[in-house]
Amino acid sequence: MKITQGIRIGHGEAYRRASQAYTLTEVMVTMVIMLLVMAALLSSHLFGLRLSELARAKLGASDEARAAISAMLSEIRSAKLIRIGTGSLTTFQEVAPNTPQIGNSIQIYPTTSTNVFIRYYWDTADQKLKRTTNAASFVSVVANSISNRNVFTSEDYRGTILANNENNRVIGLTLQFYQLQYPRVTIGPGHYYDFYQLRSKITRRTLE
Repeated sequence: MKITQGIRIGHGEAYRRASQAYTLTEVMVTMVIMLLVMAALLSSHLFGLRLSELARAKLGASDEARAAISAMLSEIRSAKLIRIGTGSLTTFQEVAPNTPQIGNSIQIYPTTSTNVFIRYYWDTADQKLKRTTNAASFVSVVANSISNRNVFTSEDYRGTILANNENNRVIGLTLQFYQLQYPRVTIGPGHYYDFYQLRSKITRRTLE
């Protein structure tokens, strides 16, 4: 009887302990561990989203930059004459002799006739790089959100800006973006990029 009673008491004690609720300390420790795991998962997810947006912005910027210079590059390379100066939709003023060859506009002549031309210019009104021709009454936008006025330069092989319209010069193109278009990303403090610039140099295949 005593042995049987001892066995019954032992089983009752084990059952009682197994059916006890968690203590407050155990609950708090469990909650803290769960919160840490959830915070780690959320941080990883947000980091992945940020990397995805960075990749999208870089791809969009590369596409816009490629589209901005592809047609211009071909037109400059095949040009007969090139002039750098100050221009708009209706006017163009070439840089004077003995003056640094730098300006917001470039005029490209596919032939030796100065009546036929292609003009690229930075518009001060909306800060866009635009393209027009002698026969057009409208413009096409080449690049958006450009902050620098002096887009075009005439340089030597070392990158020094020339003071005259020399025959074997290199055409410099500089575009400083303050906003990317696809996807729309503002450049500056607190955003993805502090600075984004497209810099290219183009030489003609033919000489004047």
